[in-house]
Amino acid sequence: MLRTPTDLTRLRILAWLREPGPAAGGVTADAVAEHFALPRPVAATHLRLLEATGMLRGSRSGGGLRYHRDDMRIAEVARMFEKGW
Repeated sequence: MLRTPTDLTRLRILAWLREPGPAAGGVTADAVAEHFALPRPVAATHLRLLEATGMLRGSRSGGGLRYHRDDMRIAEVARMFEKGW
C-alpha cells in the first residue's frame, strides 16, 4: 500500500510532511499536487489512502481540508512490519 515498484509518492508525501513548514500547518491536496507535480485528483487520492490507513489526519481549516502526519500510527505500522506482518 505504501510502496509499489513504480510509485513511491505516498512515502515521499509522508517524508515531506516531516519538514517544518508542512508539519506545522498541514497540507492540502492542492499543495501536494503542486509540490510533487501531480494532477490534483491523484494527489487527493494519495492523501485519502494515507488517511484511511491512519497515517494522516485530516482537519478542516479555513474552509479547506488539511492533512497532518499521525506519527504514533506511523510508528505502530512500522513496528508491525518489523515483526514480519
